[in-house]
Amino acid sequence: MGSDLFLRKPRKEDAKSIFTLVKNSKVLDVNSEYLYLLQCTHFKESCCVATVNDEVVGFISGYVLPEDPQTLFIWQVVVDEKMRGQNVANKILKAILSFDNMKGINYIHTTVSPSNKPSQRVFEKLAESFNTTFKNSTMFAKEDFIHGHEDEVLYEIGPLQ
Repeated sequence: MGSDLFLRKPRKEDAKSIFTLVKNSKVLDVNSEYLYLLQCTHFKESCCVATVNDEVVGFISGYVLPEDPQTLFIWQVVVDEKMRGQNVANKILKAILSFDNMKGINYIHTTVSPSNKPSQRVFEKLAESFNTTFKNSTMFAKEDFIHGHEDEVLYEIGPLQ
């Protein structure tokens, strides 16, 4: 695109763009617009947007586990199709971990569907970049969902170094 990638915490006005980005991905579960508004306000301290020329081209949502303040759970990762293959997701993840309020994070958890190979690679690369390991196990089986849905495999990455 010829312009620099800018990483920052989301703002309320980003929610519409994030919703559209997720919807256009065609592989992610699309949540309500209200949820993206909450992520951009209530959960902004553990989320990050990537922009180019003020256009949202990537977003990662997450939250610190209430029962384990050393663990950041990554909820959703989306990168605009035109930005894929440029390590954007990894850059966003590292930006979140650099936030002052994330200094105590030693582990990252996320779930990834078995067919979502790009997301699997993002988290495998993240583990490599921190010189740590990951393990996985089924967190939610397809039978846990009302409508057809793949298993959600839990990736546990850490400790981060």
